[in-house]
Amino acid sequence: MPELNLHDLLSQRRQLMVGGKGGVGKTTVASALALAAANLGRRTLLVSTDPAHSLADAFDREIGNREQTLAVNLTALEVDPEQEVEEHLQRVRAQMARFARPEQRSAMEHQLKLSRQAPGAQEAALLERLTTIMEEARERFDLVVFDTAPTGHTLRLLSLPEVMAAWSEGLLRQHRRSEQLGKVLSHLTPGRDLDSPVNTPEEHQLAGLDDRTRDLAAPLIERQRRFQKARRLLSAPEHSAFLFVLTPERLPILETERAVHSLKEAGIPVAGAVVNRVLPDGAAGAFFQARREREQRMLVDLAERLDPLPRRQVPLFVDDIQGLSALEAFGSRLLSTP
Repeated sequence: MPELNLHDLLSQRRQLMVGGKGGVGKTTVASALALAAANLGRRTLLVSTDPAHSLADAFDREIGNREQTLAVNLTALEVDPEQEVEEHLQRVRAQMARFARPEQRSAMEHQLKLSRQAPGAQEAALLERLTTIMEEARERFDLVVFDTAPTGHTLRLLSLPEVMAAWSEGLLRQHRRSEQLGKVLSHLTPGRDLDSPVNTPEEHQLAGLDDRTRDLAAPLIERQRRFQKARRLLSAPEHSAFLFVLTPERLPILETERAVHSLKEAGIPVAGAVVNRVLPDGAAGAFFQARREREQRMLVDLAERLDPLPRRQVPLFVDDIQGLSALEAFGSRLLSTP
């Protein structure tokens, strides 16, 4: 099995996303790694993007949607997707109010209520917050560890930059106010890098447009620029990495295999996988013997499906892993030399 070196990962990367199927121990692994990085002297921000937050449970203390200092060099934050949607819609409401006539306000509010439940609304608002965190964290932290939502949600989130590019282009086309708006649209092709030095600066993109169109186009361009920047950071192997957590069971193995393939196709580097809750050698009895034999078959299958992805096995612990001391012990096991 190619061995995953988590010490080097924590020491050399600026951004680490920890993901996997629900219930496999993502939050425990992400929390232990963040604490280990902090103990290595790296200023670390631990961010939960999972709507079912568990960071507070892992550290046995309240965290919430504001930064909380948990230990020396360790800060944590639980992003609230519902709150992000509400704040995003408030910004949209303020912008639309500038264009809507009084008789249109009721219809506008109705559309905003529908937008709250629209597919992708939560992911779009969440990604906007994450791009802000990524940008601001570069100045204040050495490492950001994301405890992500279950795999499917995370993959949808990471695909949004391209989706939002197409959406922005369509919206701007619907609100075309002048022929010069084509200058804006030419820079909103899905997948285009808006920060590239060969592209026209934003002030030139908006030059010559009437005030109404400028007000509409500017936030869309800025939003897409930030999404593309976040995507570039996630795609840079020297900067970011995705770490999967799974257990030696059939469904987590299959889901991880599909997710690794999807991320590689999207150009997002996958650093490795933590195989969590492996039965220790000392477990005795007929039940554990049968369980261990099945588990060994699953580990062989896992190796075939994920090879050559580096991996690290972690044994099943006797007790729950909760609180700083337990997380430190778990982190030491994660980083220890096999």
